[in-house]
Amino acid sequence: MSKIRSVKAIPLSFRLPEGKTVTLGIGSTIKRDTIIIRVETECGVVGYGEAHPGRSPGAITSLIANTVAPLVVGMDAFDTNGVWSRVHKMQLASHGTGAAASLALSGIDMALWDVRGKLCNQPLYKLLGGSNKAIPAYAGGIALGYQAPESLADEAQQYIDAGYRAIKLRLGDGVANDSARLTHVRSRVGDNIDILTDVNASYSLDEVRRLMPVLEDIRAGWLEEPFACDNFGAYRAAASFSMRVPLAAGENHYTRYAFAQLLDEGAVQVFQPDLSKTGGITEAMRIAGMVSAWGYKVHPHSSATGINHAACVHYLAAVDNPGYFEACVSHYNPFRDMFGPGFETDASGCVKPLEKPGLGLEVDESVFERFAFIDGPGYIVKF
Repeated sequence: MSKIRSVKAIPLSFRLPEGKTVTLGIGSTIKRDTIIIRVETECGVVGYGEAHPGRSPGAITSLIANTVAPLVVGMDAFDTNGVWSRVHKMQLASHGTGAAASLALSGIDMALWDVRGKLCNQPLYKLLGGSNKAIPAYAGGIALGYQAPESLADEAQQYIDAGYRAIKLRLGDGVANDSARLTHVRSRVGDNIDILTDVNASYSLDEVRRLMPVLEDIRAGWLEEPFACDNFGAYRAAASFSMRVPLAAGENHYTRYAFAQLLDEGAVQVFQPDLSKTGGITEAMRIAGMVSAWGYKVHPHSSATGINHAACVHYLAAVDNPGYFEACVSHYNPFRDMFGPGFETDASGCVKPLEKPGLGLEVDESVFERFAFIDGPGYIVKF
């Protein structure tokens, strides 16, 4: 009765209203996209996952519908390793579609774990071997972007007042502008707040070298994705710039094989798999175990909807090396709460996994009608 009867990909979008755009290293946001994965078993149990849309949600949706779904329909929903291996063999390893297939597989795998929890009547963290423990969160998502230092500090203070003890600032706007923002925010929030930083792969080695003394001075918790995900040489070189500010990466690395290369390179110390990108919960658990053997923590990158957020908290509650949960604090993200909150922060800035079966969210599919898919890019990019 746990045989997979159907797999459906549902692309959703919304445009950002005037005044809600955030500018960061990859451009200025104009809309948000996501792909909800719906898996139904022969006994009628339905599980939901989230596949990251990449830069082309229509293409990922088509890939799932026409190529990946037919591979897994008829398989046992409990056989997450078997499903993973079949898709990997047919779509990633041999004449496949690489990153796109990883995004597709991630959403399907997440939905299968939701099904498993519902069939077992247990929350996901218990099935993964975890406990209902508190996980520290940082204020992240598409927020705290390029703006005047004073207004950036005001925004940061809002999140601190809400209980967060860590925030993530967006860099990549030139060393002088980044330095001014970093210095001002540190002066405003004090010494007891962890300031994390993210460049969104928009800096050169020279720019990182010039910025690193400022990052050291403000005691940055990490420098995230200063370079493109495949520029391993630049990561190796930048790792020598500081003994106090570690490099972070992983949200754009797919499957454990890419993370194994990150480990071999020895440059990255903060590992950030995205459960909607890297191969789903099944693969993220493997990645956590692998980097744990080196003494590192996992700090998963979270994506658009409460499905991904809920999955991340369950994941962190289950691994033996949990780092930060990235809480989406975007001022305007209706995807975040459209199924109810996927996370709630307490007064100390921590989150706990949901207790209902599976991911713990009640999905009302009628909500999808509010978010008709909009094709095209989600960012205005300036070169």
